[in-house]
Amino acid sequence: MQTTALSAEEYLSQIPEERQDIFKKLFDTIHTHLPEGFKFGMGYGMPGWGVQLELYPAGYHCSPGTPLPFISIASQKNFIALYHMGMYAQPELLEWFTNEYPKYSKRKLDMGKSCVRFKKMDDIPMELIAELCKKVTVQDWIEYYEKNFKKK
Repeated sequence: MQTTALSAEEYLSQIPEERQDIFKKLFDTIHTHLPEGFKFGMGYGMPGWGVQLELYPAGYHCSPGTPLPFISIASQKNFIALYHMGMYAQPELLEWFTNEYPKYSKRKLDMGKSCVRFKKMDDIPMELIAELCKKVTVQDWIEYYEKNFKKK
């Protein structure tokens, strides 16, 4: 969904009504379980959490002067997406998630490099997402980012 929403509330008001409750629950799950230091903000047209410039002044190399993104969520045409950059950067975290997923969902995992797609809104594994959120601290993310992505 392309949007110019400036807040989570505005974004939520623009998605289909039948998705709003589950999207809010996903938002709340992430917001509640992320380690201290990740900050919420709107970025790239979707709600997300990242490392603010006060903690990591170098910011995101793809968009200098902006916070370092970590997790984002979006309502797409046919699914709700969870973008988790930590799974993209850290193979052992991705392996943990893919191994745990079947314990929380009967559906086949639909995933790209950092994107988990949930086509059935009633089957988003909130408990697993809560555990995923707790796995990477701000300092961990900065270290993984600098090792794997930052241009030298």
